[in-house]
Amino acid sequence: MGMAEKEGKMQGWLHLIRYNRIGLQYSRKRYFILEDDCLNSFKSIPTSYTEEPVRRAIIDSCIRVVDNGRGSHRRKLFFIFTIYNTANHKDQLKLGATSSEEAARWIHALQDAAVKTVDLVSCSKRKYQPFSLSVSKRMAKRSIDWTSASSVHVEAMTSDVIAPSPWEIFGCQNGLRLFKEAKNRDSNVRRWDDHPAIMAVGVINGTPEAVFRTVMAVDASRTEWDFCFHKGSVVEQLDGHTDIVHVQLYKHCLPWAMKRRDLLVRRYWRREDDGTYVILYHSVFHKKCQRQNGFVRAYVKSGGYVIIPMNRGKKCVVRNMLSVDWRCWKSYLRKAYSRSVTICMVGTVAALREMYKTKEEGNIDIGVPEIEEEINTEAGCKRIQNETNEATPGYISGTSSISGLNDIGDEFFDVPAPSDYEEGWPSNTNSDSCYVNSCQPKLSSTANFVKRLQDLAVPKKGYIGLQSVSWGESLSCSYGTTLPRDANLKAPCSCAEADPTSFLIRGKTYLHDQKKIKAKGTLMQLVGADWIKSSQREDDLAGRSNGIVSVSLSLSLSYLFRKIYLYVISDHSSMQNYAAEGRPDFFFVINIQVPGTTTCSLALYYMLKMPLKETPLLARFIDGDNAFRDSRFKLIPYISKGSWIVRQSVGRKSCLVGQALQMNYFRGKNYLELGIDLGSSTVAKGVVGLVLGYLNNLVIEMAFVIQGDSAEELPEILVGTCRLNHLDAAKAVSTDAIGSSIS
Repeated sequence: MGMAEKEGKMQGWLHLIRYNRIGLQYSRKRYFILEDDCLNSFKSIPTSYTEEPVRRAIIDSCIRVVDNGRGSHRRKLFFIFTIYNTANHKDQLKLGATSSEEAARWIHALQDAAVKTVDLVSCSKRKYQPFSLSVSKRMAKRSIDWTSASSVHVEAMTSDVIAPSPWEIFGCQNGLRLFKEAKNRDSNVRRWDDHPAIMAVGVINGTPEAVFRTVMAVDASRTEWDFCFHKGSVVEQLDGHTDIVHVQLYKHCLPWAMKRRDLLVRRYWRREDDGTYVILYHSVFHKKCQRQNGFVRAYVKSGGYVIIPMNRGKKCVVRNMLSVDWRCWKSYLRKAYSRSVTICMVGTVAALREMYKTKEEGNIDIGVPEIEEEINTEAGCKRIQNETNEATPGYISGTSSISGLNDIGDEFFDVPAPSDYEEGWPSNTNSDSCYVNSCQPKLSSTANFVKRLQDLAVPKKGYIGLQSVSWGESLSCSYGTTLPRDANLKAPCSCAEADPTSFLIRGKTYLHDQKKIKAKGTLMQLVGADWIKSSQREDDLAGRSNGIVSVSLSLSLSYLFRKIYLYVISDHSSMQNYAAEGRPDFFFVINIQVPGTTTCSLALYYMLKMPLKETPLLARFIDGDNAFRDSRFKLIPYISKGSWIVRQSVGRKSCLVGQALQMNYFRGKNYLELGIDLGSSTVAKGVVGLVLGYLNNLVIEMAFVIQGDSAEELPEILVGTCRLNHLDAAKAVSTDAIGSSIS
């Protein structure tokens, strides 16, 4: 008989997870109890409160939790998460749950425990207790009200952006509503694209987790409901949230005289805080699964499922979205065939609904997989002959470093658009030929640098590129000037400030009615931006002497031209920085670091005109410790132009960045720089991998805000906004091309 359940206490069985050279292995089950600020581990269910745990760890503001996704061992599926100490990254513990919902509950409970201790203990003063140590006889405890509402997860997963729906309905079939992707055109023009994105929406009498497991299965159990599915296999598992899947389709779901089709897609999934599951996929090449005789490989532009809980999780709304080029060679059949086959594919939601209805009414086993199949790299695929004999890992840890993406770079790459191959897929495609050349010539000159200073000071209509004028001696560009500004967003690879009224923030009465209001403005102004690349992660850009934070820039024209004149005549010593002049201006720099073979950094430079003391919450954030910063800095993303699959993957909901990603802070005399490492989370890496494939066709908007948690801190005010127009990784400026320090 175990201990009586204590209100607010999280407890249950978990698996201690270990990795070796060949993949995932787990040791023994342990019974964990999260109480107050301590995580205790027992070999069995404790019978009394005096029983000492095998292990004990303090959960405080230095603790972070990372969702590593799925992993299988001996045909047993685990949902893995890692608890680690930001003061010592080697101090970590990997745990696995047999249910995604159970894993999510533990992750949320641990995150909430860490946030609740932000004001009680500082990371810099923490004497941490490593997870590997044995339990001490007595540890001090702090009283925490677990019954109070969480500051992290109280908000429903509604949109924080005011924007029109990207879908419009066109019909109803088998009890499913059918939508097509809305285009930016006159509403009176009703024309179908060659490969339209179609969505089917239905309600299923099953829990979101059960439906998620059913949809993710690619074994024989899928034939119970997916009448288009013939055979499938997981070619490779990249991490706990991403894998490569090969699927063969039945011929009977295709029009007459149409050859059999197969699909090879990169699949990514995640679970939102409200229990929504998102599954997205798009076509890739993989050397272990090339084209097969008798099949035509269709090109999946985008596809996926969104499983939304309803009725307290007893039912769910399922959205199945798909856009496919079925490789029809006859032009007069292309549109009709594409539309009919795609509608047939998304219509499998009706069969999924009927299967769960049968289970509910008759209590019949419907074949929902309880045990995950081992990764099969041969089913339906032929291995390339003469492969190297080097050992390759069977499983890539979800906590692998950023360089882990490089290890899989030679295995697969995104499929080019169908228009690139009018005559069909090439038989001997070389992956190296599909990578973008990373060489970047120098972009600036003395005149360009002067013009950049002018553009920062005087708003202009239209766009003037960095290469529009070329005279004078060659001079490398400076930090803060490598990404041009264009308020009209007509120039590719440019940036501007987004409309703040498009974003919703917490109002004055939010703590009582949970209502959000339109933002009216921003605290800071965007004065510069960088789009740079390097072989390593670039930190503390604002602290470099050849950047706009150090170089004296004033929005006063007379002040600006005086400094430009001093610069042109090479009197660089007269160019003092803001801090040395005692000016009240303060810079807030957001450095978003994108992992990959070459690390790219998007740096946004904001300037505060008023004295910092006039903005108490911002001043507290800037002068506070890292734990407080992690618990308050929020990002609101929005894809205003782009494919629906990217919009779905990014979302439109605010996120406490420090609770999901590793952040590094650099404090200078007149600036604070926030380094956001997108490679620190497998979930974020999955989103980044998807976004990068569509980057040239996207308009990305973002807003940044310091979260207000008390009545004195409300209403919130946006720190700043930005709008990125069709970024191009090939146009990122190498840090080697940025000139030496201005002295």
